[in-house]
Parts: sequence; C-alpha cells; structure tokens
Amino acid sequence: MLFSHDTDLTLRAICVLVNSDRVDGDQLADIAALNRYLDRFGWTGRRDHDDEELRAVQRLRERLGKIWAAAGDEERVVSEVNALLGDTRAAPWLTRHTEMPEWHLHLASVSDPLWQRMGAEMAMALADLIRTGELRRLKTCAAPDCEAVLVDLSRNRSGKFCDTGNCGNRQHVAAYRQRRAHVGDGVT
Repeated sequence: MLFSHDTDLTLRAICVLVNSDRVDGDQLADIAALNRYLDRFGWTGRRDHDDEELRAVQRLRERLGKIWAAAGDEERVVSEVNALLGDTRAAPWLTRHTEMPEWHLHLASVSDPLWQRMGAEMAMALADLIRTGELRRLKTCAAPDCEAVLVDLSRNRSGKFCDTGNCGNRQHVAAYRQRRAHVGDGVT
C-alpha cells in the first residue's frame, strides 16, 4: 500500500467525481446520482438532498479538475490545495467507525455542508501526494479519445489509462491489430 486506506479511497473518489462529467455526459446531474456516488464511497454526515448541495458538489468537481490539469506545476497545485483547505476550514480529528475500525482522519464536522467535508478530505489526500513527492501520480488518460483523469497507484507509476471507458484494453487491441496488419503485409 502506497498511502493510508483513507487517502487511497479518497484519491479514487476524486477521480470518479472529476470524471463524472468527462465520459458519457454528466453522471452527477441529479440528486439521485449524487447519492449513489456518496454511498459508493461511504461519505458520512449531513446530507441536505437539495439542488444547492448538488451544485456545490459540481463546483467542487470543477475545482478538483483544475487541480488535476495543473498537476505538472507543483507550486500552482500547492496553492490550489491550500486554498481548498482554507475554504473548507479543514480541522483534522481522528475517528473510526464500526465498519472501518482503523483510525483515520476526518477534516470537517459531520454537520458541515457536504461539499465542505468532501473538499477538506479531498484536499488532504492531495496534500499527502504533494508531501510524499508523488504529485506525478495525477494523470490524464493516455487514450487519444479520452479526457478522463486517473490517479496512478501502481507501484512503479506505470499506469496510463483510466478505468472509465476500457481505454487500456481498447488501446492494446488497436496496437495488436496494427501489428497483425503489418505482419500480413509482410512487414515484421
């Protein structure tokens, strides 16, 4: 494991959130979709279940996408992550839950607005990447027809493709077919 369980899970949650409007339309277009996302990643605490909450999470998604886009500029990412930590008024505290008995950090009160809790925890996960010198793990899918983001959690940082549209498999099949076509042409 490269990072703590909660950092790993939060980094994956960020990818899914950012990608929710990059592949196959807006996958976070309504409150039901937001609830499915929140349940998938185990977000606890206050949920207002209203349009303002949905819009706030969508704005957070845009903000996180801009951080990903700036991943090659460490100073800019640090500035954006610090701003997000400040805007969410992150205040770390240790906790554990019955379903997850290991100690982990929460960075906002369970009564704070959803976007604020999410933003604080997501900013802290990104801060972990920065602190460990692993910002280069934030990538955009290498498939030419995909704009999805990924966090490369492989040991050797060799991940290139997202998991939203089967991009890696499609690229490998295309390369295989191209090689086979060249073999058929007498080219080796």
